[in-house]
Amino acid sequence: MDRPVRVFGVPMDLGADRRGVDMGPSAIRYAGLADAVGTLGLGCVDGGDVTVPSPEQTDPDAGKPAEGRAKYLAATGEVCADLATEVSTAVADDHLPLVLGGDHSIAVGTVGGVARDRDIGIVWFDAHGDFNTPTTTPSGNVHGMSLAAILGRGTFAGREWADAGVDPENVALVGTRDLDEQERVELRESDVSVFTMTDVDTRGIHEVTRAAVDAATDGTDAVHVSLDMDLLDPNEAPGVGTPVRGGATYREAHTAMEVVSRRAGDCLASVELVEVNPILDEHNRTAELAVELAASTFGRRIL
Repeated sequence: MDRPVRVFGVPMDLGADRRGVDMGPSAIRYAGLADAVGTLGLGCVDGGDVTVPSPEQTDPDAGKPAEGRAKYLAATGEVCADLATEVSTAVADDHLPLVLGGDHSIAVGTVGGVARDRDIGIVWFDAHGDFNTPTTTPSGNVHGMSLAAILGRGTFAGREWADAGVDPENVALVGTRDLDEQERVELRESDVSVFTMTDVDTRGIHEVTRAAVDAATDGTDAVHVSLDMDLLDPNEAPGVGTPVRGGATYREAHTAMEVVSRRAGDCLASVELVEVNPILDEHNRTAELAVELAASTFGRRIL
């Protein structure tokens, strides 16, 4: 990978139910992101932060669908539309967008930006499915609906800021271990490839990640990699809003990102690091790990 990296922060916490994740972009930058990218011989340009309204100044019911619930949906749509414009501009300038969250709802904007003029596959590293819709969600939190929104499922169908036209056959979830009941049903009936932590245990992270990347790159022009830090076990990454025991180890996470780097190569379209919550972290170690994993994704190797 030899394109310069353009970093965008999205201090978004409207999609989550715990405060603090809006400070994630600052924490990741503070952990040495620019230096880590620079040591790989890549240019690193910081595009600044996308403006996000505070929850105190935002109506949580604005944009609410006729059926179901989705908190802060209108504001989330506006932020994602703005992010999509920034990402699309970076792609046009032959930069690789690296988007820092913020909660996982921002993925809707990132994918919207990279998928405007090409067919995109997605590798989604996450403890959760993020496959709920306003009619299936038990919480109303949009960060649990982001992948469904990108695929235009349910009430997200046809929404310009959400539905990115991605083929579900080119989407792969990795590290899944915490699904809501209806979400489980929807994923089983979909064409999305789901690799649970049981698959990781039985097949190994290397084989699982290879299969995920192969699914995402089959017939597509490029692949988007979305890394929710709750992929990792909470002992490795304590600073996340929705930790789930039994996650990936430090070495498994690095191996996964190294496989992405080797397997995706020049097909890598964009990368996201999301759900870092400094309030819940220990000495910024989750943000530091996010920086290390970004470096592995961009080509850093042990030898």
